[in-house]
Amino acid sequence: ATFQPVTKGEAEMFATTKVKLEKSLVARISRFSEIAGYSSPEEFITHALEKELAQLEDADSEEE
Repeated sequence: ATFQPVTKGEAEMFATTKVKLEKSLVARISRFSEIAGYSSPEEFITHALEKELAQLEDADSEEE
C-alpha cells in the first residue's frame, strides 16, 4: 500500500512513503476507513498512526 500523509498546513512538508502491508490488512483498512467516513484509506492510516504516536509520546513524557 502507498499512502501520503494529510497536510495540516502549508508550512508542513511530507514525503510519499511506501509501506508493504498484507492484503488482508489492506482490505480491512479499506473497509473500515469507508465505514468510519474517512476520505481515503490513506487518511485513515495517517490518523491511526498519529493517534498511536501521540499515546507513545505521552507515555514517554510521563516516564521522564
